[in-house]
Amino acid sequence: MLFNSHIFLVFLAVTLAGYLAASRLDFRLAQLWLVAASLFFYGWWELSYVFLLAGSIAVNYLAALFIRRARSRVLLTGGIAFNLGLLGYYKYAGFLTEAVNAAAGTGFPVPHIVLPLAISFFTFQQIAFLVDAARGEAENYRLIDYLLFVTFFPQLIAGPIVHHKEMLPQFTQHQRRLARNLSIGLTIFAIGLFKKVVLADEIAPYSDALFGAVEGGYVPTMREAWIGALAYTLQIYFDFSGYSDMAVGLARLFGIRLPVNFFSPYRAASIIDFWRRWHITLSRFLRDYLYIPLGGNRKGDMRRHTNLLITMLLGGLWHGAGWTFVIWGGLHGAYLVCNHLWRQWRGPAAGTSAYLPSWARLWAGRLITLFFVVVAWVFFRAASLDSAVTVLAAAFGQAERGVLAPIDMLDSSRPLSLIAAGFAICWFLPNTVQWMRRYHPVIDPSAVTRWDNGVLKVHWRASLGWALFTALIGFVALLHLSRVSPFLYFQF
Repeated sequence: MLFNSHIFLVFLAVTLAGYLAASRLDFRLAQLWLVAASLFFYGWWELSYVFLLAGSIAVNYLAALFIRRARSRVLLTGGIAFNLGLLGYYKYAGFLTEAVNAAAGTGFPVPHIVLPLAISFFTFQQIAFLVDAARGEAENYRLIDYLLFVTFFPQLIAGPIVHHKEMLPQFTQHQRRLARNLSIGLTIFAIGLFKKVVLADEIAPYSDALFGAVEGGYVPTMREAWIGALAYTLQIYFDFSGYSDMAVGLARLFGIRLPVNFFSPYRAASIIDFWRRWHITLSRFLRDYLYIPLGGNRKGDMRRHTNLLITMLLGGLWHGAGWTFVIWGGLHGAYLVCNHLWRQWRGPAAGTSAYLPSWARLWAGRLITLFFVVVAWVFFRAASLDSAVTVLAAAFGQAERGVLAPIDMLDSSRPLSLIAAGFAICWFLPNTVQWMRRYHPVIDPSAVTRWDNGVLKVHWRASLGWALFTALIGFVALLHLSRVSPFLYFQF
């Protein structure tokens, strides 16, 4: 069940009405209702995987109880192995079998396993809970609270990867201020829905046209390659930004604040800053539960750079079982290493040139960062390594073109106009956290107070004018629901 579908809107109305009615009777009943609704939401796609999710929750909850009591590293290792084994089987069994067959010349049959929705997200959340239980940092929460922590439908499918310390206390408290939460939540949801169905889906056909043609053997022109790559750069931006907003808005309807997960990453002036803005909760998880346990930056520069590369390679593999995702992660790992080396050489405040004014240094950093991000996105989007290499070779004028006719839809001025408008929105309009900052839409207070240079400073207010504006973008978004498309992070 997609957030951008009519059936979800019906589900949301029923779920919210039932939750509010149950809250008037008993808060625990309201929690049970929300858990049941979340399981129904998850099972809408494939009912059998509800049992997989329930089994994962049961094993992890019991494991956490025993780990907390015994403080046993053996139990912790077993719990982590269970989670990684589950993830490995469903997500990587086919990829690993193909890799072994290619390397060793074997003929093992490749299993074709349907990937359960959200398995990467609920697995990482529960691994963090087990690790913190072993450290004595996770309290003994009731089963109903833990169930809600894992299954809460606004963040279940594609994140954010929430942490028990920031979420479980909220689930144990009866939420009030109904009118305020409804107005804020619906506004943020409408913004996110507009980003997805109007902005992301409007530019998606141009990236699909390029990468689909290349996969079929077409060699694009330089213009086509750059238009397709930039179109995908904006598509994934608005798609993930829209989903993140919708998750925040849906949670707020129930009085819950989620952590910030997306904060205008194309305004980043360095790759380091980019990863502080893109999929923030994944970056946090990889830092706290992989990079730091590997040694972080505590054992010298060489070890630090190695740990960065390992972390980003595994982060790339987390996104998908394929060599294109591994290369995407490896590229970002290499980018981060180069960024840190540059800062060591020029100092923490290194810019592109000390002779440029501050605004010029900022924009030079943004454009250079965006260039390398776009190159990496080609691997993320391409269906194969050969397709990615073909697109990049064409983009840099190194591809030998065939006799096929140009892609008509990429040969017009419309995609260029959409790309220009898309980057203008990314760079100059406030993001949703900034726009709604007066109402603290997310948990992280630093995200609420941050403001980027050169961004229009405008705030949403609980007024008739802003209500009409919200209704307008919501109405436009609803008109586009006839062309339902999945989110790009839907099956990671």
